[in-house]
Amino acid sequence: MRWALVKVCLAVTAMVVVAFAVPLGLVVKELARDRAFSNAEREAAAVAPALSITTDRDKLERVVAAAGADRGMAVHIPATDGAAAVDIGRQRAADRDIATVRKLGRASTTGVADGSTLLQPVALSSGAIAVVEVYVPESEVTNGVGTAWAVLAAVGLALIVGSVAVADRLGVRMVQPAQRLVEGAHELGEGKLGARVPEEGPNELRLAAVAFNSMADQVVQLLANERELAADLSHRLRTPLTVLRLNAASLGDGAAAEQTRAAVAQLEREVDTIIRTAREAKPQTAAAGPGAGCDAAEVVRERMGFWSALAEDEGRKWRVAGVDRPVRIPVARADLAAVLDALLGNVFRHTVEGTAFAVDVHNAEDAVIVLVSDAGQGIRDPEAAMARGRGSGAAGSTGLGLDIVRRLAESTGGDVRIGSSVLGGTEVRLWIQLDGRKPERKGHRGAVRRRRSRRQPGDPGRRGTGKIGLDL
Repeated sequence: MRWALVKVCLAVTAMVVVAFAVPLGLVVKELARDRAFSNAEREAAAVAPALSITTDRDKLERVVAAAGADRGMAVHIPATDGAAAVDIGRQRAADRDIATVRKLGRASTTGVADGSTLLQPVALSSGAIAVVEVYVPESEVTNGVGTAWAVLAAVGLALIVGSVAVADRLGVRMVQPAQRLVEGAHELGEGKLGARVPEEGPNELRLAAVAFNSMADQVVQLLANERELAADLSHRLRTPLTVLRLNAASLGDGAAAEQTRAAVAQLEREVDTIIRTAREAKPQTAAAGPGAGCDAAEVVRERMGFWSALAEDEGRKWRVAGVDRPVRIPVARADLAAVLDALLGNVFRHTVEGTAFAVDVHNAEDAVIVLVSDAGQGIRDPEAAMARGRGSGAAGSTGLGLDIVRRLAESTGGDVRIGSSVLGGTEVRLWIQLDGRKPERKGHRGAVRRRRSRRQPGDPGRRGTGKIGLDL
């Protein structure tokens, strides 16, 4: 579309330039010719008063020399009353042309070698007609015409080039928003939910971008609602499953008891399958586009409000810190909520009831760090836990939760680390990079170790105090 617009503008401008430049060039040529013959007429008129007074050859030669001898002026006086004809200057016009002018009594021009001549009749005192011949060379007729045509050509070319440049800029202004809209549609179709289109350009394309962004937001919201439904299902089923498992354990031995316990185990596996399928089906955003992003503090508060109900049922102490003010991150709200659900779900799934846990959000200059800690038994092999499909090795571990967390962190240039928490169990550190650069892990981990080393026995957050604390 861009080049089509340029071609149309080029054709139209070229037609306009030709339509104006060609007639203007002809007018310039005619003006130069009229100027040359007007000068010749003024020179011929300068000799006329002298001819009306005298026909003396010597006097007329002086007058001709003063009037325009350098122009090739000539005077032709016919013979009268026995006086011989007088011809002053070089004759270039043919005798018949001179005779015709003398007979008709009006001026005319005739072509000669290398130019033209102006033949001007002048009445003498005797009543005879003399003819003043003024030579006009071709160079004077075309004087300045070439320069004028060159200027017209340059102006026309400049207009064409300028119109093409303007058309190209207009084409870019129209094409680029359309291209971004196409790219955004492709990215959204590939599952990159952070794809957004800048709302700029012509009014129609701007409205299309607004509609596309609204549609993308609705898609993200629909997927978030589906994940919320899966999380609600998990919460509703986990508590009765726990009761069933405890009741089944108290049934003792026997075929019926074993069948009941096997059914409960099968039901738990089915629930894990449902959750795993929902998580696997969630498209990952490759990067946060214009309009994507969320307030991490708000999302953490919301998800902790959800998981706190289950924590109270299981007698778990919990705390959350660093969410008292907004913390903006380049991650879609639904993606961060899914990651928090995966991390907190691991705490509930792989630690015994009553195990404390904590979530802390730290807002650095170029990154946001989310720490999820628990007071459980820890993870024996962190690298295996990060491997997709392997998990921690515990019963019911699908190995997808931490892989989802890792992919989200790496999409921003960050990473995920598993270590020992100050609560005595596992600490999962989610590093979300704000500017897309790789994190400086060494300095951050050193700062964590230094701050931990300053703790004294009995401080909040140490094991054995009965309190839950977290220090960055």
